[in-house]
Amino acid sequence: MRKVVNPKYQMHTKALDSLIENYKTQGEAFGNQDRNSLRLFKLEDKTLNVKSFKKPNLVNKVVYKFFRKSKAQRSFEYANKLKALSVGTPDPVAFYEKKDGLFFGESYYISEQLNDDITYRELTTDFTIPNYEAILRAFTKFTFNLHEKGINFLDHSPGNTLIKFNNGNYKFYLVDLNRMIFENMSLKKRIKNFAKLTIHKSMVEIMSDEYAKLINEDYNKVFNLMWQETQAFQESFHRRRRLKNSLKFWKK
Repeated sequence: MRKVVNPKYQMHTKALDSLIENYKTQGEAFGNQDRNSLRLFKLEDKTLNVKSFKKPNLVNKVVYKFFRKSKAQRSFEYANKLKALSVGTPDPVAFYEKKDGLFFGESYYISEQLNDDITYRELTTDFTIPNYEAILRAFTKFTFNLHEKGINFLDHSPGNTLIKFNNGNYKFYLVDLNRMIFENMSLKKRIKNFAKLTIHKSMVEIMSDEYAKLINEDYNKVFNLMWQETQAFQESFHRRRRLKNSLKFWKK
């Protein structure tokens, strides 16, 4: 088993090893379990969030063994890089990788559990949240700062930003970190980064207004681009879903 542990947690390495070995029988299931598994574990006065990534198919067992970093390793390394750039994310603890014979098997990413007040997803379903527009504008500023720091968060979607309220201010924390690129962000890439966040035109209008001010660009230009990218993503998403359902039907 390969592992890398945050120096802050080196003294707890044996406890972390035990936690991984007993992952399936201990801990508390947490969140959506459809694709990957999440469980919470207590370690002294802290709660740890352990993400077990879905076992890869045969091709990816070879890819992750020889050619590409695992999702767990990328999550750990990207979390450390975000921290270095002063971007909010739960503190990284460790990552583990297990072999499956000669090839790559399972992987785990451990971070400190962060208890949020809401996620961005709630903004897409509850428009009565107090200070709703202020939160959405603050989120847009947060995304602008990601872009200014050269962070293209490819999974910038409703469930992947945690929000904490702090005496009238709002703090944002990224989760599900294994897909991001650190690069200079063109206007097209910046606007496309908003495409997965909502289906609601009213939200896109607010985010476009705030982002246009931040980049000193014409509102109509930003809105038209953002709404086009949002619609294009939705069309692609539903096309893939229809294809997937069709394949399931023919397999019956």
